[in-house]
Amino acid sequence: MKKILSLVLALALVMSTLAVFTACGGDNGTADMKVAMVTDYGDITDQSFNQSTYEACKEWCEANEVDFKYFKPADNNTDARVASVEQAINEGYNVIVLPGYAFAGTIVKVQDDYPDVKFVALDVAAGDILSEAIGESYTWNPDDYDITKYLKSNVFCAVYQEELSGFMAGVFAVEQGYKHLGFLGGMAVPAVIRFGYGFVQGANYAAEQLGVDIKIEYAYGNQFYGDDVITAYTDNWYQNLGVEVVFACGGGIYTSAAESAKKTGGKVIGVDVDQKAIIDGLYGEGMTITSAMKGLQPTVKLLLNAIADGKWDDYKGKIVNLGLVSGTDPEANYVQIPYNTTLWDADYTQEDYKALVKAMFDGTVTVSPDVTKEPTVGSRTTVNYLGNIK
Repeated sequence: MKKILSLVLALALVMSTLAVFTACGGDNGTADMKVAMVTDYGDITDQSFNQSTYEACKEWCEANEVDFKYFKPADNNTDARVASVEQAINEGYNVIVLPGYAFAGTIVKVQDDYPDVKFVALDVAAGDILSEAIGESYTWNPDDYDITKYLKSNVFCAVYQEELSGFMAGVFAVEQGYKHLGFLGGMAVPAVIRFGYGFVQGANYAAEQLGVDIKIEYAYGNQFYGDDVITAYTDNWYQNLGVEVVFACGGGIYTSAAESAKKTGGKVIGVDVDQKAIIDGLYGEGMTITSAMKGLQPTVKLLLNAIADGKWDDYKGKIVNLGLVSGTDPEANYVQIPYNTTLWDADYTQEDYKALVKAMFDGTVTVSPDVTKEPTVGSRTTVNYLGNIK
């Protein structure tokens, strides 16, 4: 009887300990986490920003047995995005992932009201926050302000050095022998402009290195999706102007470039994520020569791990500009072109790309992030800046 009583007491002690341990979240601290993502202009099937963020959240939450849900605003404005965030919070979600600069106004409106909710914002820069918080009197120079007065400790923002992966894609295109290029941006917002201006700089750099003359057609669709009007425009690029490859930079706007490219056997460069599978799958194998990527998925997982591990204090209230972190391992960087699916050849190999990344990392090759003026190019590069298509 004493042995049985001892066994019962021991079992009770173990169960009690397990209950306390579980309530505290165990080793990974996920017990109290509920993760939500709110989409911006697009949806989770855009094969770009929203989808990449959604997949990262979903994968992490499934692996860590954390409740996850995404919310799509009823309209494309700050009030609708705020409503979706508040709906998520009302349903008990306490980690909210917000992909895209359009969430700056949302952050300004909700951060004070929900101090216990952690907001992880991707591509939201200091200027985005300040312009929303200050309004018409904002000087458009973030250095004039103390951002900590406007960004609270329950928010983390990641921005990316898009100009670097745009540069890599531009170098690759010209090294591949393409001499008439196109840049089709979505809306002329800073992230898209950095991609585009980086692309111009990279193409110009390669042209100077190779001693060849190149031409670039440069336009914005003024929206993040393709349509008949934009397709007609890119039809003219490929069919009449002789454009060989277009960097389609902005959510679903790649559909117009790809539809036009298919008619002439032209090529496309993807953006944000490795878009080869979706573009080639829909429009033809070999159409996508590379993609200018930024590390949305690694950022999401980094922050969710930090929250689970009790390291939120290392990130809260900060805006971090993510770019190159390694000169020897291109795949470790937050900006890159895909190592395995890019159409390398004897003229430009993976080793050539690694050498370029090393030169960029150590400062031998520099890329300007300035979005206020068009990049300086050499005599071998002609750029036709065409403004908005629509």
